[in-house]
Amino acid sequence: MPLVLRPRTIAPSSSDISGITPDRLSACSAAEVAARVIVADGRPAVLGDCFTLSGSPADDLVVCEGDFSGVDGVGAGMTRGRMEVRGDVGRHAGAAMAGGTLVVAGDAAAWLAVGMQGGTIHVRGNAGDDAAAAAPGAAMGVTGGLVIVAGDAGRRAGARMRRGILAIGGDCGDAAGLELRAGTIVVGGRLGADAGVGMRRGSIIHHGGIDSGRAPDPGPWFVPGAVWEPPFFRLLDRRLREAGFRPGAGAEGGGWLAGRWRQWHGDMLAGGRGEFFGRVGP
Repeated sequence: MPLVLRPRTIAPSSSDISGITPDRLSACSAAEVAARVIVADGRPAVLGDCFTLSGSPADDLVVCEGDFSGVDGVGAGMTRGRMEVRGDVGRHAGAAMAGGTLVVAGDAAAWLAVGMQGGTIHVRGNAGDDAAAAAPGAAMGVTGGLVIVAGDAGRRAGARMRRGILAIGGDCGDAAGLELRAGTIVVGGRLGADAGVGMRRGSIIHHGGIDSGRAPDPGPWFVPGAVWEPPFFRLLDRRLREAGFRPGAGAEGGGWLAGRWRQWHGDMLAGGRGEFFGRVGP
């Protein structure tokens, strides 16, 4: 039986439950879990005073029910287990995760998966700005793991990513992959301006924006390469589908990433070792 958290009827306007994760609670009694210290409205508070608790964390499963849109840090620092949010979630969900799985049935606010190191995050709705990005002042962002956003994402998605995969099924805001170090960003819908500016390595794969067989142009900081069918796309497509990422039907007789792609190299002002791929046709 999972541990179930529900905000109390009279709850703080904002709270941060970083560290309330299956791996840290599995050996705790119900009383010990309820006595955990969190932050509520900017001050220390007791978990049991802000949330009702039922069930047990022994199964390495924590379920968040009710309105968690004002609750930050859900799943932050998790190393194993599973957390499920059956609605929207606040900022910094999955921040610095090193393992385990976080599933959000609704939308996620800004800074989703910031500084993530491993594990899997699946948001079935939209994500705010700075998804899978670097924390302010940090030289690197995500260093491992898989982040799936089924809907749209805001600005600076994947900024300074070092490793890992960020897959966005819908549209993405400006400056996706800003100063990308490595890793892979996949965008199924429209891509905002200045994608990949300052990127050193890594790949941005833009499936959307097909117009009469013409691939999208990433801008003057990139130089065009070949039009081809990258073999590693088949492996990437398989991994994303196994993780539940299905933004479209895919090419006839193949996966979502099958078909021909225009490749660009850039950002040339940052060494030119990054890759930008734009879909040009089936």
